[in-house]
Amino acid sequence: MSLARLGQSLIRRLHRPLHLPPAPPTDHHAAVSRSLALIHANTSVRGFSSLTYNGGGLIAGKFGGPSPLHAVQVLELVVHLNHARQMSSGAVAPAPAGPTPSGAPVTPPSVSKGVPVGAKKVGLKVFMMSPGFVYEPYCVREPIPFWKRLFTRSGWTRTKEDVILEMKNAYAVSRLRKKTGYTKKQFYDQAFNIYKEVNKLMAQGDTSSLRKALTDSMHSTVKNEIKRRESKWKSVHLELVEPAVSIRTLRARMIGLDKNDLDKAFIQLTLEFVTKQKFEAYNSKGEVVSGDKSKEVLVKDIWVFERSLFHPGAYWRVCGRITL
Repeated sequence: MSLARLGQSLIRRLHRPLHLPPAPPTDHHAAVSRSLALIHANTSVRGFSSLTYNGGGLIAGKFGGPSPLHAVQVLELVVHLNHARQMSSGAVAPAPAGPTPSGAPVTPPSVSKGVPVGAKKVGLKVFMMSPGFVYEPYCVREPIPFWKRLFTRSGWTRTKEDVILEMKNAYAVSRLRKKTGYTKKQFYDQAFNIYKEVNKLMAQGDTSSLRKALTDSMHSTVKNEIKRRESKWKSVHLELVEPAVSIRTLRARMIGLDKNDLDKAFIQLTLEFVTKQKFEAYNSKGEVVSGDKSKEVLVKDIWVFERSLFHPGAYWRVCGRITL
């Protein structure tokens, strides 16, 4: 009986499948595949988007620590899995291994800093022509009594804020004067001429000529306003009576682009124009539907003018309007 049981045990052992150890990988791609399989068995891998490059040359992701995968191997594996081609048309195919017919060894062409041999380096320079926004738009500050400034905490805070605002104004004007030779009279003459020209072109609906006097963002705003106006009125008559009643500076701001180079900046000056104007609007039949060009109307406008301190041949342009 014991001999029979021993024979049956031997027969069962012989019929068991034989488990062989996996063959060693022949290249680094197989090594990476095997490593990824081991990681997948222990953790949940969501994709390569959750991986970040570690300074030690390893991939560190959501695995609880660095895994023994080299970054280059993983990236090459992704390219091959996606059947992607090299982006540079000047990439050189790898040279065959072994000696040449002359007996000299073959060495692959050198690649400098990851740039394939034959690839063309292209330099791209981007220049900002305008920040595209009004920095710290002007607003009317509520006046406070003198005793409140002196004897209350809120008055002290308000006084400090007012001093900081005035210091910003003075600093912007001083940088402008140093770089461009700014004078108030000369600037007011230029600004008033721009103000007249822009109003004239807006009344005519000449959006092409307005492009030079306005920044891109302001030009887009004015063009939309003209479209809305033309959908309501066929044409308008606008006449500005000279000289202006008053022009004054409300705010001066400097927008710096580089903290190490103060000259790389834009200046924005906010001006208030008080002028007399004549306005009249017509429909498609030429009939007057609004206004009266025989009457003068007092108009107050607040416009923001912008100028670069570092672009050659820079000039003043309108970058915004403020409605109080």
